[in-house]
Amino acid sequence: MKSKTMFLSLLLLLFAFTALPAFAQEDEDVRGAFLTTRPKANDNANKPAPKPSHRRPKPAPGTAPGTVTGGGTTSSASKKALPRMGLGLTLFMRDSNGLAVRTDPSRAFHKGDHVRVLLETNTDGYLYVFNTTDNGQPSMIYPDPELDEAGNYIQAHVPFEIPSSVAAEERLRWFTFDQYPGAERLYFVFTREPLSGAPIEDDLVSFCRDNASKCPWHPVAETWAEIQKELGEPVKIAKAERQGTSETSAEHRGATRGIGLNRDDPEPSLIMLTASTNKKILVATLELVHKVASLAEDESNWPGP
Repeated sequence: MKSKTMFLSLLLLLFAFTALPAFAQEDEDVRGAFLTTRPKANDNANKPAPKPSHRRPKPAPGTAPGTVTGGGTTSSASKKALPRMGLGLTLFMRDSNGLAVRTDPSRAFHKGDHVRVLLETNTDGYLYVFNTTDNGQPSMIYPDPELDEAGNYIQAHVPFEIPSSVAAEERLRWFTFDQYPGAERLYFVFTREPLSGAPIEDDLVSFCRDNASKCPWHPVAETWAEIQKELGEPVKIAKAERQGTSETSAEHRGATRGIGLNRDDPEPSLIMLTASTNKKILVATLELVHKVASLAEDESNWPGP
């Protein structure tokens, strides 16, 4: 019995040592597939746009109906070349100096903590952000009728932050935890085409103008069921250990001026990639645990001086 137990232990140990390189290789494959689609540092794609716009691009003159430039709907011929959908996510927390510092999403958050999410995709598409508290009713917090003309179209490798660090008021620049503990879950839904049933742009503006009490918009059961189903789809994940470092000027400039990140810029803390090129939607969640903590716990969790 003793020799059998030892044999099983050796097998488990052997599996651990052989599995680690496999996981590491997958991590590098995901990171490489995502980051190599960023432009090089001297690429013209890094030039700032006159004014970042999140409304759907209009068809170029002379193109067939249903075709847009820069992403979105494409011709059947070009669909074969579409990359796997990728989404990069970095969580920042405001430190005591007011700076945005990378933080671990799995830590406990307390009353008065301020956080912001920086997102990056590897292809053009549409971004939706939903929020639930303690698994309650979901609310669509982006697109927002008061932001970006209610648009949600984003370009590949042009970072997007929610909330925006350049919002008109300081209170709107961060998600701030109140005195009520609970589990806050953010759903990031990235699609190649607009999500069926979810209003955007002028439709969302009109809905909220005519139904102020029902805004923010809440998805109907069918739409939410589709999103929940996608959570079970296989994705490949890569993580970067860069907690505690400040947001770079390139990341901030990119998010606020519409400048694409290049290969020399920091990678997202978490990169998710669909397993198939045929997928038209990628759903990721971020759960932030809000707890009541003692003064000692607050001080030990604070992200730097």
